[in-house]
Amino acid sequence: MKYILLSLLLVSSLFAKLNITVAYPYIKEITHSIAHDRVTITALSRGNWDPHFVVPKPSLVAYLRDSDLLILNGASLEIGWLNPLVKSANNPTIQKNANGYLDLSHYIKLQDIPTSTDRSLGHVHAEGNPHFILDPHNVIKLGKVIMLKLALLDPKNQAYYQKNFANFKAHWQAKLKSYDTKMNKCKGMMVIQYHELFNYFLRRYEINSIDNIEPLAGVSPNPKHTLKLINTIKNNNVKLILQDVYHEHKTANFISKKTGIKVVDLPHDVGAMRGTNSLDKFYDKLTGQVCR
Repeated sequence: MKYILLSLLLVSSLFAKLNITVAYPYIKEITHSIAHDRVTITALSRGNWDPHFVVPKPSLVAYLRDSDLLILNGASLEIGWLNPLVKSANNPTIQKNANGYLDLSHYIKLQDIPTSTDRSLGHVHAEGNPHFILDPHNVIKLGKVIMLKLALLDPKNQAYYQKNFANFKAHWQAKLKSYDTKMNKCKGMMVIQYHELFNYFLRRYEINSIDNIEPLAGVSPNPKHTLKLINTIKNNNVKLILQDVYHEHKTANFISKKTGIKVVDLPHDVGAMRGTNSLDKFYDKLTGQVCR
């Protein structure tokens, strides 16, 4: 009986799946592309939510309590909601700097790093702009980081993860070539955006964001700034207003009526809009809405 039990435990360990919890849907999609059915993945948020303000429900603690790996965006994007959940889960495996903790922002060259975090400048992120996933060229970088972490935690499946990453990389190299060709015709275009959400995407394709509907990061629009924006648009060859899904749309629509320029709704994550329920469809929509 003892040998039978030991054999069952050995078999169980060989086929046990890693339990992975991720902060956002895009991380789930990248991870699934590399790990497939060798892991169980749970996302703590939905694509159409404001990534800064996910409600830290107690039900999410259970996922973290049983996790072997926590993957977050980082650069303080989750700072207001994830830390209390991790603390409540009391799982040493996924604490900061533990083997089961992966902060993706550590592997990206962050932009918009402020010289000051004074509140008079709005709600700025001290580490830099955390919305780096909006640049599709960061997908392969993040995929490699996730593959290496999976291989470290689950060495018996290392070859499997490496093979899947090689396929993932080849697929995305082809996608990037297509996006780069398509977006080249919009190089130099001028736009405004609600929040500095799309900076990585716009800079990648040399599109100029000349102002934001927010007067300061995280600060709601006011009449004075809105009138200033209308004059800015009229005096410059601004083509589009870029609107995300989780901020109010009223101000952008008002500006559009006064200036005649179009408002385009853009996804910020997988599942943010209808028809963006995969990584490919997310970037297809993003590029297609901006550059037609």
